[in-house]
Amino acid sequence: MSPRPAGLRAPEANRSNAVHAGAWWLWALGLAAAASRTTNPLLLGLLVGVAGYVVAARRTDAPWARSYGAFVKLGLAVLVVRLVFSVFLGSPIPGTHLLVTLPEVPLPDWAQGVRIGGRVTAEQLLFALYDGAKLATLLICVGAANALANPARLLKSLPGALYEVGVAVVVAMTFAPNMVSDVARLRTARRLRGRPTGGVRAVLQVGLPVLEGALERSVAVAASMDARGYGRTAPVPPVVRHTTTVLTLGGLFAVCVGAYGLLAASGESYGVPLVGAGVVMVLAALRLGGRRSVRTRYRPDRWGVRSWLVAGSGVAVAALVTAAGTAALHPGVVPLAAPELPLWPALSVLVGLLPAFVAPLPKESV
Repeated sequence: MSPRPAGLRAPEANRSNAVHAGAWWLWALGLAAAASRTTNPLLLGLLVGVAGYVVAARRTDAPWARSYGAFVKLGLAVLVVRLVFSVFLGSPIPGTHLLVTLPEVPLPDWAQGVRIGGRVTAEQLLFALYDGAKLATLLICVGAANALANPARLLKSLPGALYEVGVAVVVAMTFAPNMVSDVARLRTARRLRGRPTGGVRAVLQVGLPVLEGALERSVAVAASMDARGYGRTAPVPPVVRHTTTVLTLGGLFAVCVGAYGLLAASGESYGVPLVGAGVVMVLAALRLGGRRSVRTRYRPDRWGVRSWLVAGSGVAVAALVTAAGTAALHPGVVPLAAPELPLWPALSVLVGLLPAFVAPLPKESV
């Protein structure tokens, strides 16, 4: 097949046009926010398809980019566990379509409301399927962000006050994909040598080299952080420290109270102002807290037009799905009925495909 004209394809990724790591996370969190607003399996499947298509089109060959498959498997495991819990621990959902009756374990009086075994109905399994699918979709959206965003570049963009916390999170996020890559490499090596890759013995023989590699990377990271002077802080006046503490605690308290007001039936009048004031206070605290950081940024990443488009598409998906508010977002299970695909939310989810067309192509795929 002949290649497409140069004017119809995204440019090759380089430092000047690369999508900001924070933009990928905002895009993925927008999809996750949309997933949290629905239990419709058709919409959730569409969200998973959008995330998977963008990952397939724009991820690189870096170690963290290979973690998407692990998050998909984790999501499927969560879905299976949710169904198993519904079968053996029951569900408050009433149902008339009996599938099977399991032996019920008698429990003492203090455990009233909890049962093990008993009736299993199609309605309770369908409810568990919808609920587990939502949790699985949230995990897959987070996996998409892990596969597309460079953790090191995300760390460079954090405010100075969050630098230490960011280092810990980024190191953990970086080690997890590396361990997944190590497991795949060792399993492939065992397969090429004609050794089994399944069973308890194989898991133990693979796990030891993986832990050894993780320990070596930990020592290397610790040495590099020590050589770069990690942990140094600048002297800050006590007044600034106390003001930062007051703003942080006050802002978090205002956000919590405001969030409770937004969830309560009669708290709309004070919920939005308190959340806004709390966010402003937290941002001011981060600004003041950054004064104790003595690090500098070398060639900081910039938010270009493509980064704004990527982040905006995720925010648009979350806003449009939330604004839809149709009953089809939460299909009922009593009585049993096939879920319908609402047109407006489905079209809103497709906006999340924009990064697959505007983000630069990875160098490996060009």
